[in-house]
Amino acid sequence: MPSKTLPAVLPGGGTTDYARYLRTDDLLALQRGPAEWVHPDELMFQIVHQSAELWLKLARTHLAGTLTHLTTGRVGEAELLLRRACLGLRLITDQLQMLRQLQPAQFALIRTVLGNGSGFESPGWQQLRSATIDLDIAFTSLLTSLDVTPAGIYREQPSDPLYRLAEALVDLDERIASWRTEHYQLATRIIGADVLGTRDMPVNALATLISHRRFPSLWQARTELTDHSPRGRHGHQDRR
Repeated sequence: MPSKTLPAVLPGGGTTDYARYLRTDDLLALQRGPAEWVHPDELMFQIVHQSAELWLKLARTHLAGTLTHLTTGRVGEAELLLRRACLGLRLITDQLQMLRQLQPAQFALIRTVLGNGSGFESPGWQQLRSATIDLDIAFTSLLTSLDVTPAGIYREQPSDPLYRLAEALVDLDERIASWRTEHYQLATRIIGADVLGTRDMPVNALATLISHRRFPSLWQARTELTDHSPRGRHGHQDRR
């Protein structure tokens, strides 16, 4: 037998406390309705992007906490929040698979009602980019205070808290690159490569963003370690 519905006791709209706490009436009213659609797949398009903004909101909240922990030297706590942010980015990348269901002709219709909207205007991504700049500065400052170099971190054991923190930052960088890769592939799959996307930007220009590093010192550390290894960068004996 279905469980008995208890009366709502929380303030707000909705007939149940579930609806009132999660504000489901407001949440489910944020999408365009059937009478407004130029194509039914508008609902999918909006939900994917709206849910991405929610995950990005959570991710940047965790990154703000990470920054606080870094500035006070709490390395372990910073790593834990970074892992959560990375998971949020993985989820928004995975859900791009839904948009692979869009057919080019269908999306051509949907584009007509997007106005001048562009993913570059995403508040979630704008704030995430800003957060990674602050994190890179704070991480560099932490290493300076500890008299440790990025390459020096990787000479420690993987169980070292600073090593784990560095790898969490690299994971975050990779998650951003993975999203950009998937987004670029999705765009070329749906609208083509040799066309202009939003903001009249060539779609192929998206590919140039994939290799951008948010924490360059940690990537450079790998090159430095390889250069100073016995075989060197090119696989030959290093005679220095």
